[in-house]
Amino acid sequence: MTRHSPIHADDTVVLSALNVAKSYGNVQALKGVNFDVHKGSVTTLFGENGAGKSTLMKILSGVIQPTSGDIILDGQPVHFSRASDATARGISIIHQELSLAPNMNVRDNIFMGREIMGATGVDYAEEARQTAALMAELEEEIDPLTPVEDLRLGQQQLVEIARALSVKSRILIMDEPTSALSASEVEVLFKVIRDLKARGVSIVYISHHLEEALQITDHAVVLRDGEMTARAPRAEIDLEWIVRSMVGDNFDLGTPPTGYDLGAPALTIRDLTLPDTGHTLRNVVDGVSLEVRAGEIVCIYGLMGAGRTEMLETAAGRLTPTSGSVMLDGQDMIGLTIAQRIDRGLVLVPEDRQRDGLVQTMSVGQNLSLASIGAFTRGLFTSKSDEKELIDRSIREVTVKTDGGDAPIGSLSGGNQQKVVIGKMLATNPRVVMLDEPSRGIDIGAKAEVFSLLAKGARDKGLAVLFSTSEVNECLSIAHRIIVMRRGRISAEFDHTVTKEQIMAASGEAAD
Repeated sequence: MTRHSPIHADDTVVLSALNVAKSYGNVQALKGVNFDVHKGSVTTLFGENGAGKSTLMKILSGVIQPTSGDIILDGQPVHFSRASDATARGISIIHQELSLAPNMNVRDNIFMGREIMGATGVDYAEEARQTAALMAELEEEIDPLTPVEDLRLGQQQLVEIARALSVKSRILIMDEPTSALSASEVEVLFKVIRDLKARGVSIVYISHHLEEALQITDHAVVLRDGEMTARAPRAEIDLEWIVRSMVGDNFDLGTPPTGYDLGAPALTIRDLTLPDTGHTLRNVVDGVSLEVRAGEIVCIYGLMGAGRTEMLETAAGRLTPTSGSVMLDGQDMIGLTIAQRIDRGLVLVPEDRQRDGLVQTMSVGQNLSLASIGAFTRGLFTSKSDEKELIDRSIREVTVKTDGGDAPIGSLSGGNQQKVVIGKMLATNPRVVMLDEPSRGIDIGAKAEVFSLLAKGARDKGLAVLFSTSEVNECLSIAHRIIVMRRGRISAEFDHTVTKEQIMAASGEAAD
């Protein structure tokens, strides 16, 4: 067995993948990958969706087994038949997609399968004490008895992180741990990571937030199409190096589409108000008014808690406002169901694709066609040929990387799953498409593809696009206008010539 040289001769490599390959049918997810994890360091794995990052991490943590290749732990070959084998050797993973039980409370989620036993059974009091201590370490005040389903997405992600920390592993794999966290929550997590490093814990970190990841990276490895294309210590890399290694030169998120006249207002929201159920004296959406014209792309920017998600979900019919109107081509949507709004051409791509966007027991094709089922159903009969045509067209248009429509949705990478959610809503031929954090869990290459798709829809079909993001650079890409929300209200509105500093100042955030 030939061992490749580590980046530094004096580095201690605690875990390695040697010539690891993994195939799913005819798809090669990994092609002879070599990967080192260094003791007491953060090794960051960069790559586009579908590059094989999550597959490699699942192999290292025992979730799946490689088709070929070796895993070396402390200099010795090991074989993990299941995740519990890796956990027993001190390796744990925080998965990209949350694996919490929503109907259980925070305490029970953290200690599920590892209950603390007392003289008379499970010591729930001690579990609650340790849960509170873990959440305090993450600077998040959450009652251990709170049901997980009552927490916002960012809080659920912190519970997932707390569960991994509770195992006290010596190798901790973090797959997109900050995708739903606010800027302040990310800072707290980074402090925890630095403390873990100081105690000799090795971290493997995966993130699509490249600039953010550079803050804590000690060693960088890049995967592309299942192969390792580059690796280097932190001192030798920058953002340009990462992007070039991932997608090549001349990368661009796009610009606002031009060369056509905008149409009449397609979506008009007036004085929309939604109370905050946790704060009776405050509205989470407070008198919001905006409009999006046919062919126009509008970005909504704001920090976590600004009310962006709630405003979009209210417009889509998921939440009920206390006042205000949502007009589609002059017709009020208030009082209509979600399905009725979709039928009329108003659709939402939700923030949490796992909970709200996908049916995990269905195939890729079934998920893509789900919102359009009425288009190929006549009475009790469904036209399979029409459905297949829609599925095949959607896979092509949103460039889903898959074996085909019959593939399980769980076989796709996070970015390709997000493309399926977007493709499902675009297949309904909407007049207005709203997207909440469309790049969550999507790499920069896939993000560019999605934005290009939206720009093409606006330019060629007159699609009105309203998307929400917490990443300033996304606002400065394809949007004709940028609306900033702060504490439930619109605090500013800009055209596409605005600067990053102006947007961040209007949101209450200081630019770096």
